[in-house]
Amino acid sequence: MAASTPFQSSVKKVCVIGPECTGKTDLSRFLGDHYKTPWVAEYARTYLHHLSRPYQQHDLTKIAHGQIRMEDEWLRDANRILICDTNLLVIKVWSEYKFGTCEKEILDQIARRNYDLYLLTHIDIPWENDPQREHPDKRKYFWDVYKKEVAATGVAAIEIVGTREERRAKAIEAIDTLAL
Repeated sequence: MAASTPFQSSVKKVCVIGPECTGKTDLSRFLGDHYKTPWVAEYARTYLHHLSRPYQQHDLTKIAHGQIRMEDEWLRDANRILICDTNLLVIKVWSEYKFGTCEKEILDQIARRNYDLYLLTHIDIPWENDPQREHPDKRKYFWDVYKKEVAATGVAAIEIVGTREERRAKAIEAIDTLAL
């Protein structure tokens, strides 16, 4: 897995992160359109959609590879900002929850990859069933875990709560404070 190259340092990377079913993809898509820049979809969705068995820990490393590849590819086309609908912290959280540990390769990449802002989506919107979603009863647990993980990065983080319009406005306000 490759780290970001120096020419890309002028692009600000914003990661939308949070528990399942908290509006991450909707917000990422909106922000990409708003800033006229690419947004990086969650690679795990495509990977798991094509998997014909329950995922295993080694699958998470493959998902990490795909997520990094997509992020690095879209970074080249970014218009001063790149919106990421998740990052490797999500894989770490899932791996530790489901398997009790996380592969060193994923942890090493987390340490190498830089973001400029986290938008932490709250659990204040209703749960919607989806075959890939696993834990409707653990949203508060995962909210607390993501909040802790994001805080440990030392990167600025804004909690995104409220109606769709309030969430969008808060995200735009936070991103506009970055020196674009």
